[in-house]
This record gives sequence, structure tokens and C-alpha cells, in this order.
Amino acid sequence: MLILNTPNIEGKKISEYFGLVTGEALLGANVYKDLFSGVRDVVGGRTSAYEEELKKARELALSSMQEKAEKLGANAILGVQIAYHNLGGTMGNTILVTMYGTAVHYE
Repeated sequence: MLILNTPNIEGKKISEYFGLVTGEALLGANVYKDLFSGVRDVVGGRTSAYEEELKKARELALSSMQEKAEKLGANAILGVQIAYHNLGGTMGNTILVTMYGTAVHYE
């Protein structure tokens, strides 16, 4: 499956458009990771715990979007956009990653 953020595939003909496909991932960050990240933010440095959570969420959202496109018969997703949202709360943070693009079949 070809996944691009461009609106077309140079040198290829799009034979069919299947429409919008989406993928979402909602991950609750561990309370201990939240506390550790807060300390890291105060003293400086990277918050690797959050980076790992974002990576997991991005991979899950991508996989979900790809599965939906494959079910439609697509062999590519074009114009892919990714959005990250931090849904804070008193029990820690929840990370929401959304992806969307246009499922197509190219020759």
C-alpha cells in the first residue's frame, strides 16, 4: 500500500477514487510516565515516554486507515494528513492521533 501526503502519484494514472478513509488511535498515557515527563520538562531534556506513546498511536492510526482502504480495493492513500491532540484530565493525559486521506487505485 502506497501512502503519500501528495495529491497524486507522479507518472501514475489514478483509475478509481474510493473516497475518504480515516484512522484513529486513542491511548491513555501512564500516570507514572506523566509524572516522569513533568520532571523532565522542569529539568530539561526529551520526554521519551511521550515520544514512544505518540509513535504507538501514529502506527495504530496508520494501520487502521490502511485496513479500511484495503477493504475498499485501494492500493494507495493520497493526501494523508495527521493530527495530534492531547486530551488532558485529572487522571493523566490521553493522546488522540487522527489520520485521513483519499483511498485510490492506481495503475
